[in-house]
Amino acid sequence: MLFGKIIEIITSSKSRQNAKCNSYKRCGGCNLRHIKYNETLKLKKYIVENLVTKTLKQKILVKDTIGMEKPFFYRNKAQYPVGYNKTGEIVTGVYAARSHEIVELDSCAIQMQISEQIAKFIIQFMKQNQISAYNERTQKGIIRHIVIKVGTYTNEVMCIIVTNERKIPKQNIMVEALKTNFPIIKTIIKNINCKNTNVIMGNENEILYGNGYIKDKLGNFMFNISPLSFYQINPIQTEKLYNLAIKNANLNNNDIVLDLYCGIGTIGTFASQYIKQVYGIEIVEQAIKDAKENAKLNKRKNIKFYCGDVEQILEEVLSKEKVLPNVVFVDPPRKGLDKCTIQNIQKLKPERFIYISCNPATLVRDLKEFEEEYEIKEIQPLDMFPYTTHVECMAVLQLK
Repeated sequence: MLFGKIIEIITSSKSRQNAKCNSYKRCGGCNLRHIKYNETLKLKKYIVENLVTKTLKQKILVKDTIGMEKPFFYRNKAQYPVGYNKTGEIVTGVYAARSHEIVELDSCAIQMQISEQIAKFIIQFMKQNQISAYNERTQKGIIRHIVIKVGTYTNEVMCIIVTNERKIPKQNIMVEALKTNFPIIKTIIKNINCKNTNVIMGNENEILYGNGYIKDKLGNFMFNISPLSFYQINPIQTEKLYNLAIKNANLNNNDIVLDLYCGIGTIGTFASQYIKQVYGIEIVEQAIKDAKENAKLNKRKNIKFYCGDVEQILEEVLSKEKVLPNVVFVDPPRKGLDKCTIQNIQKLKPERFIYISCNPATLVRDLKEFEEEYEIKEIQPLDMFPYTTHVECMAVLQLK
């Protein structure tokens, strides 16, 4: 892979703007801040169109990218690495692009401001109380990351402190200080990660305050969010996406829906109000626990959730339930669908198939496997991650 570096700008494009960020050149976060927002939306549409043209036989309509009215302070989840700068001072911020060097931030226009405030408070507490930061080279030190989750519509905040050791010095004093200074915090969790790994969070959580989860609202529904469960980072755009997905699935009260990679059950919950039954499958055990609680919370009686790898348990679930779903929703991780899942969907031959993806490259790769039997009616890009190169897409497929 090759990377270019701008040495001099001779004539600026009309689309170029001032990034208005002191850390922009080093930070790997919002890497399109130097481009006017409407132009970034056109760029994202072009990226998808280019992939479609190169890969698919069908002529597919790629619609204009749906943007945000206010594309700032939208990330409801912030992950701050904790470490030392060159002078040995404890710092937090974000990793510089393509490195593990921490770039300190004065402020960030895409993270929620409360997240920054809490992270900076914890760093100050560490300095005052001589609590060590984790050193990746020596694998010693206590605090590795600070993770903040915020309910966009509820304003509930979860503070997760990721540690390399089981005990934090003056832990109770830290918890009380956070509660006093940030009454908006509903729960504080210690996540223990003692492994030498790039994975931010471990599998073990200890609740230090509150009940271990926060709530947020999507559409007419409330959802419990726990430390390890996935929840879209931009609920404002997620609500638009899900409403479009439901509309394009053309649901009716006889439909049986399969929701693969269902997370905490958000898409299935949206669909459940229009159809006969939903079956959701997700590999993360905590997410399935949350999904079941969310079904109870929203009084949805026509949803069942199963925990396991979609590739391994899909046939088992369908056999056990003795059902043949006629509508399928998938929202896989960036790597896309595995071959076994593609084959299982092809065997099912659902009438309608909605593929939601955060990676247009793997989306288009997978759509190629379906275009013999399905009409790909449209692809709708949506700006879930303003000012970054990422683009969310929804593909609508209809059985020929």
